[in-house]
Amino acid sequence: MVLPPPVVEVMAVAPSEVPLTATLIGQLDSPQNVDVRARVEAFVDEMRFTEGVEVKQGDVLFVLDKKPFLEKLGAAKGSLAEAEAALKKYQTDVNRLQPLADKKAVPQQDLDNSLAAVDAGKANVLTAQSRVETALLNLGYCEVLAPMTGLIGAKQVSIGDLVGKGEPTLLATMSTLDPIWFYCNVSEVSYIKVKEWSAKMNKDLFSLPLTLILADGLEHPDQGSFIFIDRAVDVKTGTLRMRAKFPNPKKILRPGMFARVRVDLGTRQDCLQVPERALVELQGKTFLWVIDTDGKASQRPVKVGEQNGSNFIILEGIKSGERVVVEGLQKVRQDSQVNAMTRAQMAAGKSAPAAEAEPAKK
Repeated sequence: MVLPPPVVEVMAVAPSEVPLTATLIGQLDSPQNVDVRARVEAFVDEMRFTEGVEVKQGDVLFVLDKKPFLEKLGAAKGSLAEAEAALKKYQTDVNRLQPLADKKAVPQQDLDNSLAAVDAGKANVLTAQSRVETALLNLGYCEVLAPMTGLIGAKQVSIGDLVGKGEPTLLATMSTLDPIWFYCNVSEVSYIKVKEWSAKMNKDLFSLPLTLILADGLEHPDQGSFIFIDRAVDVKTGTLRMRAKFPNPKKILRPGMFARVRVDLGTRQDCLQVPERALVELQGKTFLWVIDTDGKASQRPVKVGEQNGSNFIILEGIKSGERVVVEGLQKVRQDSQVNAMTRAQMAAGKSAPAAEAEPAKK
């Protein structure tokens, strides 16, 4: 008894347009992460912001104990007043001795000493003025202001803590969120590939549209673009650092998030695609089962290109119009006869017996 040829599902390979994309994996970061630090040594008296909200540039964030600095300012102003009074006396002495020295009524040495005292007095006034300015500056540092407009994080100190002792103490960190940056490290091969395809499509790399895909698989509504490519490849990792910018008006994206970016490289014309399930890998090579016009199967080596969803682009090995097996590969042998049917034919064959059996039920 001769068994009938096995039934396999085939599809005719036809040229189609394939969107060219590349996927990059990286992490989000703010264009500006600013540490707010204490510039003077003092105790924290007040905290005037709510953690995790946006603050405006110039807003008072922390107030430090001002009393020691007010005391230093008062002392500096007193020293300045003393220096100014001494200078005034030295100048009066010069004014008094100058006419007498001209008449030789007093020794010239007395006038010279008074002139030197005036110069020293002026220097003392400048020193005292500098101390007053320093005291005013330190007093101003007791009000810690927001250096920019942005989102402020959690406080790093509490009311009553001593800050600024020995080094500028970190009080909080602020970040700008709109726009937000995406950083990734791209291999040399991927970088060259993207550059080549963008050149073929006559597009500049910095003008390629980018789509941000979040960890939950959702796409960010606003497209981005590349804004920076590092000057050199890291010799340790063999990768090139790249940065992209995305609008973030609703402040949903936050620094530290992991994300993927899809790079739109345009479309490739006249591509031949087959489903992944049609490919057979054997000893490091890839094959397709091709059915000729007589219904005979032959295994053919092919060169596989990029993946497009569940399909793969075939660069070499098949031609448009040829039929390849997509279901029933385990039934096929080299030069064997098969009953090749398309999906529509197989669906019609399954529905026909059911239609015939329906009257029998009645």
